[in-house]
Amino acid sequence: MMAPQGGSRFGVDPSVLKENASEQKGENARISSFVGALAITDLVKTTLGPKGMDKILQSAGGDVQVTNDGATILSNISIDNAAAKVLVEVSKVQDDEVGDGTTSVCVLAGELLREAEKLLECKIHPQTIIAGYRMATDAAAKALEESTVDNGADPEKFRTDLLNIARTTLSSKVLSQARDHFATIAVDAVLRLRGSTTLDHIQIIKKSGESLADSWLEPGFILEKKLGVGQPTRVENAKILIANTAMDTDKVKIYGSRIRVDSLKRVAEIEDAERDKMIAKCDRILAHGCNVFVNRQLIYNRPEQYFTSKGIVAIEHADFDGVERLALVTGGEIVSTFEDPESVQLGHADVVEEAMIGEDTVIRFVGCTANEACTVVLRGANMQLLDEAERSLHDALCVLSQTVGETRTVLGGGCAETLMAHAVDEVAKKTPGKKALAVEAFARALRALPEIIASNAGYDSHEIVAQLRAAHAEGNKTAGLDMNRGCVGDVRKLGITESFKLKRQMLSSAVEGAEMIIRVDDILKAAPRERDNPHPHM
Repeated sequence: MMAPQGGSRFGVDPSVLKENASEQKGENARISSFVGALAITDLVKTTLGPKGMDKILQSAGGDVQVTNDGATILSNISIDNAAAKVLVEVSKVQDDEVGDGTTSVCVLAGELLREAEKLLECKIHPQTIIAGYRMATDAAAKALEESTVDNGADPEKFRTDLLNIARTTLSSKVLSQARDHFATIAVDAVLRLRGSTTLDHIQIIKKSGESLADSWLEPGFILEKKLGVGQPTRVENAKILIANTAMDTDKVKIYGSRIRVDSLKRVAEIEDAERDKMIAKCDRILAHGCNVFVNRQLIYNRPEQYFTSKGIVAIEHADFDGVERLALVTGGEIVSTFEDPESVQLGHADVVEEAMIGEDTVIRFVGCTANEACTVVLRGANMQLLDEAERSLHDALCVLSQTVGETRTVLGGGCAETLMAHAVDEVAKKTPGKKALAVEAFARALRALPEIIASNAGYDSHEIVAQLRAAHAEGNKTAGLDMNRGCVGDVRKLGITESFKLKRQMLSSAVEGAEMIIRVDDILKAAPRERDNPHPHM
């Protein structure tokens, strides 16, 4: 007697998995993976493009975020599907690497999977699809690189490129209503970094009130604190000692200790000894030659009064991020002991002064040692708007800082995707066998991006993308989507520019993520953890 096909000689599938663990094989595993990944793609694709929609994310505690940033949306939703988590990770890598294009990379990976699913239904092997996708990726990457423009050697043209990239990035964000203003802010802030990709020198503070257009770039550093009572409100040629020290440690406060005295005179002696120790500590601080003392922890009244009497500005309870950033931009170091003044590096600023933003008092540090330091002050109607404005501006700053290092640019507005799709179509014509079907599918996935952008704007996406495809077939390599007029236009003249590094990273990450999911033919889920039953006989 022959054993049933796919079973053991006893006629049943042997299972080596623990009880309650589950396994999905073959077609079921593939469908489960694809369904989860495509659900994630469909979730975020409506946010793509300059006319994309926003999502409201509400936490269990009732906190609300309004955003159209792909990475923010995906990182804040609970996902149980393994393949969907792969796309979330791809989006996160795009955010960490370039800072923008998080929605695009997720959508492209999803469209590649959508096309792969159709091919799998035609009984084409996953490895054949992957081989075709790899051929198409090489052709697309080559076409993308050949279309780049590099104005890095011409400062004036390069600044224009950066402004165009900033406008393009911000056009799909909440800042699109004032994108020219914010593009200038972002470019000026990044150019101050002189080629560095570290954004620590650029501080963003949010103050509700007025409108987004009233935001501005402040050279220097702003600390959201107040000066002590009676202290000077302006110090020139500031020598800044930055500390993280407790100013009350000299008090007798040992846990559980008890001091027995026989008179109030003894209590007064203890208080006098504490005061003398505190004043001695303040004198050691003054021995550093500083005229501004910034402490991460509280300073308390008596030391503050002593510093005031000596003409020293004392700033207490500066948050750790503020202290770290202040040390970075003023060239000082954070100290916790004051025994060796000679070895301590003081920070420097030309002016330290009190200022007002709206109704809030802040402290401005102007002319810092690190001259690249600057602060973007965001104004807006409410904190949800300001949070989204901060995310949008951060994306623009990330992309611009990467572009300063990799100065090549490509055209946006669906132009780069259509250009790559046209190159992939040419490869498909010369590819024998079933791999040609996968190469053609890759081109369709690339063209899906401009189609989604046009669809989100409410236009006839099939008509516009067909016109765009025809324009590129005729050799018009600068044709792209003009979403203001709802037609095909010359995106070079429109100034729709994107970073080459962003597009290259988007292409490679999307293909690698899709390839990983296409390879799956088995999903194994661990058994849930068993709870200890304290009453086994009940």
